[in-house]
Amino acid sequence: MSASKEDDGGLAKTDEIPNAGFRLPPEMLQAMQDVFPSNDPLDKPDFSVVDYINGLFPTEQSLSNIDDAIFKVKTEIRDLDAEIRDTLHQQTEAGDEGQRALRNAQGAIAQLFVQIRDIKQKAEKSEEVVKEITCDIKQLDHAKKNLTASITTLNHLHMLVGGVDTLESLQSRRQYGEIANLLHGLMNVLEHFDKYLVIPEIRILADRLAKIRQELGTQLLSDFQSAFSAASAKQGTPSSQLADACRVVSVLDPKIKKELLAWFIKMQLSEYLVLFEESQDTAWLDKIDKRFNWLKMFLVDFEKRFGPMFPTDWEMSERITLEFCDITRTELGNIMASRRNEIDVKLLLYAIQRTMTFEAFLNKRFPRLTVTATAEPASLPALTSVSDQKLLSVVEYPDEKNPFEEGSGSGPKEELKVADLPPKLDASPFQGIISRCFEPFMDIYVESQDRNLTELMDRFVEDFRTRGIPKPTEAALQEGGLGIVLPSCADLFVFFKKCMLQCGQLTYGGQALVQLTGVFRKYLKAYASRMLIANLPKTLSTSASIAAATSGLLQTFMKEGEAAPTRMTEEELRKICSILTTAEYCCETVQQLEDKLKEKAGPTFALEIDFAAEQEVFNNVITTSIQLLVNDLETSCEPALIAMTKRQWLSVEAVGDQSGFVTAILSHLRTTLPTLRTYLSSSRKFFTQFCIKFANTFIPKYIAHIYKCKPISPVGAEQLLLDTHMLKTVLLDLPSLGSQISRKPPASFTKIVLKGMTKAEMILKVVMAPHDSPKIFVEKFLQLLPDSDTNELQKILEMKNVRRGDQAVFSDLYRNQAPSTSQSHAAHAHGDVSALSGGGGGGGGEPESGRIKKLEMLIRNRL
Repeated sequence: MSASKEDDGGLAKTDEIPNAGFRLPPEMLQAMQDVFPSNDPLDKPDFSVVDYINGLFPTEQSLSNIDDAIFKVKTEIRDLDAEIRDTLHQQTEAGDEGQRALRNAQGAIAQLFVQIRDIKQKAEKSEEVVKEITCDIKQLDHAKKNLTASITTLNHLHMLVGGVDTLESLQSRRQYGEIANLLHGLMNVLEHFDKYLVIPEIRILADRLAKIRQELGTQLLSDFQSAFSAASAKQGTPSSQLADACRVVSVLDPKIKKELLAWFIKMQLSEYLVLFEESQDTAWLDKIDKRFNWLKMFLVDFEKRFGPMFPTDWEMSERITLEFCDITRTELGNIMASRRNEIDVKLLLYAIQRTMTFEAFLNKRFPRLTVTATAEPASLPALTSVSDQKLLSVVEYPDEKNPFEEGSGSGPKEELKVADLPPKLDASPFQGIISRCFEPFMDIYVESQDRNLTELMDRFVEDFRTRGIPKPTEAALQEGGLGIVLPSCADLFVFFKKCMLQCGQLTYGGQALVQLTGVFRKYLKAYASRMLIANLPKTLSTSASIAAATSGLLQTFMKEGEAAPTRMTEEELRKICSILTTAEYCCETVQQLEDKLKEKAGPTFALEIDFAAEQEVFNNVITTSIQLLVNDLETSCEPALIAMTKRQWLSVEAVGDQSGFVTAILSHLRTTLPTLRTYLSSSRKFFTQFCIKFANTFIPKYIAHIYKCKPISPVGAEQLLLDTHMLKTVLLDLPSLGSQISRKPPASFTKIVLKGMTKAEMILKVVMAPHDSPKIFVEKFLQLLPDSDTNELQKILEMKNVRRGDQAVFSDLYRNQAPSTSQSHAAHAHGDVSALSGGGGGGGGEPESGRIKKLEMLIRNRL
């Protein structure tokens, strides 16, 4: 800006004036801006006089218009002053107008209050006038109501007095048709006098009516007994008088009706009690159909003769049927208890089947029964679903489902014929009303199934003895699955399922299923012992096999890897694998059998069903089978390991190809592993367990045989290290050895192999290290084998052919350095080969490094 200093000084002073004056808060300034938006720079809160003047006069030439600017500013000031004065005048006048409006509103409110009070007074006066006008009308209305009630009561009283007299007359003449209509009306009329019973006359009439009802009840019972006396019960015919009497009974006390029905039904069933008395031949179970046929014929005759006499709502046929069922259940229970030794399973099943068929017939005959039985079943379990009524065929695991999975169908191999039972029905009074009497005798059925299972188990054993393991089907051969489940196993579980379904259909309680569970457990253990454990190959123990192999090797030893130990045949291996897969199938199916039994037995008996012990038996069979496979493969490798220890390792002058014992071991592995993998294709997890167990057994044995390779030279140790590395590579690929599909081995298996074979490599590297300086050698030992002990150090020194007297120096150094060195190197127990092989001081460092590099090159060329 080019204004003069003098002007700047003046402007500066003017700029200080507002700074010292009154300042509004920023919130208020923002609110004013929102209410009265303005773009005028003079209205800005941060207005600067200097900036504003500099904006008006940016150059010295612009000062020539200063007079016009001053005039314009003064004009604005005058306009603002005038606007402020007008605003002040308006605000003053607005205050006065507000006061006047407030006073007017208060006056209007006072007038309104006076008007409301006047209206209220007038309304009260009007109400008094209306009450005076309608007072007489209300009195007349009340009088009308009282008169109407009096007339109605008098009419009812007249009806009651006349009706009681008429009822007494009709009673004496036994005109039950008129009595039924009149008595029902009188009972309704008497209800209107409940609040007047304190009046003596009303009480007398009520007592007379009660006496008439009581006399009618006695009279009706007498008339029925006379009409249906014992001598004329069969010849008795219904009459209109008895039909009207039944209508009267419906109006009387319910006890009269109950007493009459009990007598009449007992009288009608008296012939049944005589015909099927316990001493009669027709009372036994083999003639049980005659009981049911008697009822069917009786109901036909009864409904034809007496159906019109009894009211429909009495449901006489249903009541007679329920009483018949109760009597039959009691009679059958008594006669079976007295002649229990005469009941066999066929007779029992026949009786149950015919009884359940009859119950199903009754349920269809009376679909809408409202009468309840006198002794209903307590708490019936859940009914068997329709799908559970189908029995299953023999299952070939693992291609098809087991017998206890939903949706399976029946097949041609079934041998146990389930009784042709009707499906259980939805809850009804006839469900189990008779057949419950057979439940205390279901132990006969369970014992029969026990005998059937004994015969079945004997047949299984004989078939296996004569036929052995069945040949695989063409489909199994195409899929490569040769280790199949024994057919007898599937047959056994199909038999179990049939027994379970049949027992569930025969009973409504769970006690019989609990007894059947005990039989199942017995024969599951028998199957495991007689069919699985008993048929495992009877081989020599591991130690005996090793001894026999060693003696043969000593006699025929000519070169490495040519020993021929006693091994299992391929057929024996297939048998072991088949037994293993069968045990696995049994273990899984037993759990589903337990779940099904608990479901059908209900929560009351579910706690008594447990197959944990049987599952443990089958798990032990699996463990034993895997151990036998491991022992066989281990036995085949034993001669090669012995040959390894017999080799003159001290005379090895150069590192060459892999040794003969490695070739022999790899040959056994490549021959055995694909076969076992094929046999266990349906049980992949157990093949993995076999590999893990073999690694856990073979690697420690291999390390033990390494210690026996003494004495050994550094070059011999290099050769053995090469052999160990080759063996390690093959072992890491053991689960997929010889397979066209390469799968990554489980992490647990890889960890076992790496840990064990790495230790073997570290042992050989220690053997390769020079021992000229005991201190350096011990440091090397602790570095490569931080978790070792004095015994391992002594074995390594023996391998290096160190004299026993010189070994004391190494042992003392180890004892002194072991605590600190082991702690410092514990985290590096499995360090990389280059770092570990580079250790070792003195003049022996370079030759060892060269040997390690040469060894690595040979390994890479070999791989």
